[in-house]
Amino acid sequence: MLRFAAKQLFNMGFTLLAVSLLVFMLNEWTPGDVVSKILGPYANADQVEKVTREMGLDRPAIVRYFEYMGRALTGDLGQSIVYRAPVASILWDRLGNTLLLAAVSFAVIVPLSVVLGVLAGSREGSFTDRAVSVFSSITASIPEFAMGVFLIAIFVVGLGILPGTSPLRSDTGWPIWSQFVMPVLVVTLYDAGYLISMIRTSMVEVMRQPYIRTATLKGMSFGQVVRGHAVRNALIAPFTVILLQLNYLVSGLVVVETVFAYPGFGRMMLEAALAKDIAIIEAGTLVAVVVTMLTQLFGDLGYMALDPRIRV
Repeated sequence: MLRFAAKQLFNMGFTLLAVSLLVFMLNEWTPGDVVSKILGPYANADQVEKVTREMGLDRPAIVRYFEYMGRALTGDLGQSIVYRAPVASILWDRLGNTLLLAAVSFAVIVPLSVVLGVLAGSREGSFTDRAVSVFSSITASIPEFAMGVFLIAIFVVGLGILPGTSPLRSDTGWPIWSQFVMPVLVVTLYDAGYLISMIRTSMVEVMRQPYIRTATLKGMSFGQVVRGHAVRNALIAPFTVILLQLNYLVSGLVVVETVFAYPGFGRMMLEAALAKDIAIIEAGTLVAVVVTMLTQLFGDLGYMALDPRIRV
């Protein structure tokens, strides 16, 4: 297992190098001049040429790429043209906000999905199974922005018990904890629906296996059969999918963060892309790739731990 992890980490290094070069070149070829965005539409040619020289953009792209990678290895990710601040400070601050939102959401999504998926899958065809299946299908099919608008209409406009935005500031008149409720609720409803369906399907398949029937014939109660034999085996297949939700919770919350004005990583990347803030785009992309690869690595290791056959 250690050899597998070391090999995967070694491959991650080459993947990061390839992604960094690809993103750098895509930014070079994307229409739109960075200097013109900085100076505005009324800048003359002399001003554009002067700033271009000062920023070093007149040099070959491959030279600037290696210089960028050299600075990145020392922690210098450049300067943001949108936020007028070092990219590192903006990136880690926004990433920390998103990780906090992701951690709270993940802590709600996983237990909820496991409980409802196991309840539905262990009682196939029952009223509980049908109710959970309908609930998961509805929540998984509603887009995030529609879910956000719908919940805002209920809890913000209608009942007035929750804030409609989540800027994570105490001067809004709402406590900080209350500003997490709406984003967490939208993410949980949207993401849990898919996981519940996955776990329910896996549980149904496990409950049909011969060893479940054998355990029942030996006199074990229904609860003992489910807890002792079915749940662990039913979670083997969805385990990787559960961990892959971390990637979505870190880099895929653009819509939720935009709807609720949440100062997170996804919203930062959207603003940087619209303004062609190359420094933030490059750094943010590398962070998203690292999160994706680490999630897949932990998923593979966890899968090997749950199913000994994979180790062979």
